[in-house]
Amino acid sequence: MPPRSQQQSAQAASVDALPPLKALDAMLAGHLGAAQAVATALPQIDAAARLVAHTIRQGGTLHYAAAGSSGLMALADGCELPGTFRIPQEQIRIAMAGGVPADGRMPGDTEDDTVAATAVAAAFEAGDIAIVLSASGTTPYACAIAEQVSAKGNKVIAIANVAGSALLSHAEIAIAIPTPPEVVSGSTRLGAGTAQKIALNMISTMAGVYLGHVHDGLMVNLHPDNAKLRDRAKSIVMQITGVSEEAAVTALDDARNDTKNATLIALGATPEHARALLAKNDHRLAPCLAALRNDRSTSD
Repeated sequence: MPPRSQQQSAQAASVDALPPLKALDAMLAGHLGAAQAVATALPQIDAAARLVAHTIRQGGTLHYAAAGSSGLMALADGCELPGTFRIPQEQIRIAMAGGVPADGRMPGDTEDDTVAATAVAAAFEAGDIAIVLSASGTTPYACAIAEQVSAKGNKVIAIANVAGSALLSHAEIAIAIPTPPEVVSGSTRLGAGTAQKIALNMISTMAGVYLGHVHDGLMVNLHPDNAKLRDRAKSIVMQITGVSEEAAVTALDDARNDTKNATLIALGATPEHARALLAKNDHRLAPCLAALRNDRSTSD
């Protein structure tokens, strides 16, 4: 019998024979059920977020590794970290079986390529960690990477949709998300993929919180490298400090578009003082803002 994540949902049997809206309702129910399954792994997701934050803070590299649709989930998460949280690009690596599909082609046989997996594992250095994904928990490429990386002494975060699967046995932090049977049997890009993406989003976002890159629900360490994000950075500085749009733009210019520094500069800190405050307070804005307020009250 195939893993539960690859079985067909009884409620959606013959989904192709249902009226279109009924079919879509069954698909939505499958995604909602997959999302609810993530709740069973919250402690493990938190542990993973803490490990990711520690690794980034210490200068280690975060490697994502997976095949097929799991690889696409990993690719989306890893590619967004530099823009959202300004995680240095050189601290992120993404290993997909067969390589990232730049032309849209993703051959299925590459998930069996354990030779390529060995090459990926060989690139790990001390202090690096891996997030390895596989819906079934048995994908040879993913399992080989997890096993070899773990054997080298590097820590592995494994995400699988089958509890007790081989991939999870090689992990420092094993995240089992037992998603319901699929609406389309065997298509783990549906419910299982949804659950994996949710888990990855939660890990990386919580890691951003632990790194001090979220303040009052704002992405204060974003990399404003386009017009939309520059406008967002300006709005963040204005919202936190209450200064005018002109003052926020000036502060961002003085901070070279570093939103945290700009926030402190907008409140009267020099660029040098802003950098020193952030370094002293583990790059968290809240204690820096408190220090500035204390300095003001003392001087008054």
